[in-house]
Amino acid sequence: MAGRGTPATALLTRQKVAHTVHSYEHDPRHTSYGLEAAEALGVPPERVFKTLLAEVDDNLVVGIVPVSTQLDLRALAAAVGGKRAKMADVTAAERATGYVAGGISPLGQRKRLPTVLDASASALPTLFCSAGRRGLEIELAPTDLTALLDATVAAIAAVV
Repeated sequence: MAGRGTPATALLTRQKVAHTVHSYEHDPRHTSYGLEAAEALGVPPERVFKTLLAEVDDNLVVGIVPVSTQLDLRALAAAVGGKRAKMADVTAAERATGYVAGGISPLGQRKRLPTVLDASASALPTLFCSAGRRGLEIELAPTDLTALLDATVAAIAAVV
């Protein structure tokens, strides 16, 4: 599984960004991809981030938040200067990113979308995010992720 690259891992390699790829056996019965990754890798859920797509004023926007939280849609809209936000349709998210739900990476997406990374990432030496496939995670510095995505950093996570 780890032998096959993804657009996300290819981007990191091409940009010479320090990262580590972690793989685990994905259990299709697990109900939360992000929490499954945290458990399988033995990492606190606050360090594993999920990539979510929302529609802000009819434009797709990427929000990246810890798997132990939910995306605060109002805060996401405010971070990109919008008014209204709702979760994007799964089909639209998959089409825009080129990835399958549960394996959407913030890196190497088909379309470059405005991206907001939750501010909690700034306190971490490294974070984990999807490498573009269920059962595959990338560990990298939040500053590198922010730079690669030209992401805005804002408080967009809501505690569940």
